[in-house]
Amino acid sequence: MRCARGLVSKEQRASTRPVNNGLPQSSFLLIQFHLNRMAPQMITIRQVTENDLAPLLELLEAKATFDGVRPTLRATVASLRQELFGTNPIAHAIVAVESDAVLGMATYFTTFSSFLMKPGLWLDDLYVRESSRGKGIGREMMKWLSRQASQRGAARIDWVVATLNEDGHGFYKSLGATIFESVRLARLGEDEIHVLATEDA
Repeated sequence: MRCARGLVSKEQRASTRPVNNGLPQSSFLLIQFHLNRMAPQMITIRQVTENDLAPLLELLEAKATFDGVRPTLRATVASLRQELFGTNPIAHAIVAVESDAVLGMATYFTTFSSFLMKPGLWLDDLYVRESSRGKGIGREMMKWLSRQASQRGAARIDWVVATLNEDGHGFYKSLGATIFESVRLARLGEDEIHVLATEDA
């Protein structure tokens, strides 16, 4: 993903009370910016609402296809509503919107570092529609997440990027991110969790 810096950007509080998705009220942020000096279009980066769930799912499907893991996607509009807007939401999402069109999204949740003794954010997915890349949307979403992390006193934002995603490497490095080549992602899937959890039970 290759994104350029937005030419005009400002942060402002939401003028109306947003849908509560489990975050403190002070954390509801908006970022708005023009695509360029001559374009009237304004793109807004904001927290997802329940009205955004169908296009959010569409972007998750596109991201899964881009990553080559489309068959593993289990998300539905119903499950997104439950996890993002339920009584105790465990994940959060933001969207980039132009008029009524959702052009990009990011999903994230809170982590914690026992070494730093501070919280962090895990960026689970970041995706911008192919037709909307190169307009600064990805950078503005990362800026929104950085402001959210700063509000929470977070020590860092972590995520993974595919080794073959050279555009992604360049984009993240342009933000000042460090890409660690010496560590590898480790995972227990649902089946492996069950096997280990029931061992000697």
